Amino acid sequence: MINEEFIDILKSILRQPSVVGAEHSFFRVLQRELEERGAKVTWYEGLLVAQGSEPLSTMYSVHIDRHGLICTGPNEFQYAAFVSANRSDLLGNSVSEELMSKITGRYTGEQVYAYEPWSGIYRGNGIIKNSYVCEFRNNLIFEVEGLEDVVAGTPIAFKDKLNVVDGRLEGQLDNVLSAAALVHLFSMGFKGTAFFTAQEEAGKSWRYLLEWFRRFGGSTNRLFVLDTSPFPNVEAANAQLLVLRKKDANASFNIESTQQIENLCKEIGFSYIYKDNYVERENEKLVALGEKPKSLGSTEMGRIIAASNGMVSGTTIQVPTIGYHTMKESVSLESVAAYINLLMKLVEGDN
Repeated sequence: MINEEFIDILKSILRQPSVVGAEHSFFRVLQRELEERGAKVTWYEGLLVAQGSEPLSTMYSVHIDRHGLICTGPNEFQYAAFVSANRSDLLGNSVSEELMSKITGRYTGEQVYAYEPWSGIYRGNGIIKNSYVCEFRNNLIFEVEGLEDVVAGTPIAFKDKLNVVDGRLEGQLDNVLSAAALVHLFSMGFKGTAFFTAQEEAGKSWRYLLEWFRRFGGSTNRLFVLDTSPFPNVEAANAQLLVLRKKDANASFNIESTQQIENLCKEIGFSYIYKDNYVERENEKLVALGEKPKSLGSTEMGRIIAASNGMVSGTTIQVPTIGYHTMKESVSLESVAAYINLLMKLVEGDN
């Protein structure tokens, strides 16, 4: 069973905007929630750190940015993750046509609203009427009705709320679900450290984490990165409660940490899958059909392991979802219950 407090936290913070590159107002919301639960909260550039009485025990990290748009000119809106990642310039660092074609049309008809990035103050609402690739800039442009007076630099969030449909939580869950789980953990007596990172969807969050570890980390910096993991349909997602990884496209994860999570899953009786193994099996089928294999994916964990030269190590714990990067992303209630249970069991084992 999922604790009602967790559902209340998720409902509340899901309605707060946190567009990639404009997460300040969401950090303020998190700070209040965490301090109410006894955590010591410290802000850094791109990073909010919440600590209990034993900060170097268990360390969890979640990214808190969500997809949205950014106003880049009079009645002109672009995909915030591309702008934040500096992939909307004319220097050959543009987004691939394949990725842009996936996003084009994905959000047509979605309701959105503008907000002031520091305070979160509401600045008006609108609806996405169309999106297209600008041939001159090789970039994705959105047409939004109702926000004609918004000035450049204003973030535009998707209007979102939590729904429970057929035993599944539904909303733009990546990765506010994990943020809510960590806030809830402090209610349950968590004494370690929780990192909340910005701009993960732009590939930048690992930089903020690594800077913290270089200043304040110990001799062994073991980190568990929490996130959602996309699957193509409900059947594939429901085949397991939790998703583990031995590696991603950037690096191999810590063997001992990964094995510890697997052992806990076996001990408690939670079904799990290794996502890298899953992708490799699916790629064998694609290659046999003459199609292009898919990437193992890029995670915050892999990025920081590769960039830190082993200074930071660890593994990931994820929940299987469908509807990736949409307002209809969903996860089973059973998976979420297992997720929170596992996080607490891991803490107990570390103390």
